[in-house]
Amino acid sequence: MTPPKTLRIASVAVSESASALLPALSGDFKIFAFEMNDGREAAAVVAGEVSGKENVLVRVHSECFTGDVMGSLRCDCRAQLENGLKRIAEKGEGVVIYLRQEGRGIGLLNKIRAYTLQDKGLDTVDANIELGFDVDERTYEVAAEIINHLKVDSIELMSNNPLKRSDLESNGINVKESVGCITDANPHNQFYLDTKRKRCGHNL
Repeated sequence: MTPPKTLRIASVAVSESASALLPALSGDFKIFAFEMNDGREAAAVVAGEVSGKENVLVRVHSECFTGDVMGSLRCDCRAQLENGLKRIAEKGEGVVIYLRQEGRGIGLLNKIRAYTLQDKGLDTVDANIELGFDVDERTYEVAAEIINHLKVDSIELMSNNPLKRSDLESNGINVKESVGCITDANPHNQFYLDTKRKRCGHNL
């Protein structure tokens, strides 16, 4: 297994810039758009009233153009996003935070370069390393600031990634429990999921 990365905790100012109602396939939500003082943007899709609540169901989701938008079967991203929205809609309360950190933080162009290396036999870990990146370049301080902005007291985190939980906790979030976000495998993403489990420590 790849050793865990060193958590990068940074001070970031988040401001709510817009909000609107969002009727969606999974249910009725409210969407909030945020701007950071370093130029980044993010969004939160909220069901119900979460301010002052404990054990709020939260999915922190990183952007995946190929999966979320194009329906790629190489990953489980779209399935996890739909799973998260469906579960919070059914519960009537919860948050999906959408972060702009494509390809585990390496960007769309480098993600496609990593795909090319994977087509030649490398797994997702070795492809990122071959391109000169960490295994996972993502950070979650923005998600922590959004959770605080929404005044959520504690969360149940829909994630299979223990580093996501530890990063949020290091940024001051009270994570009561990791409840997972398991989706069905397919022939195109089985090796990808096996790599996340064996080399990245994901609970799959």
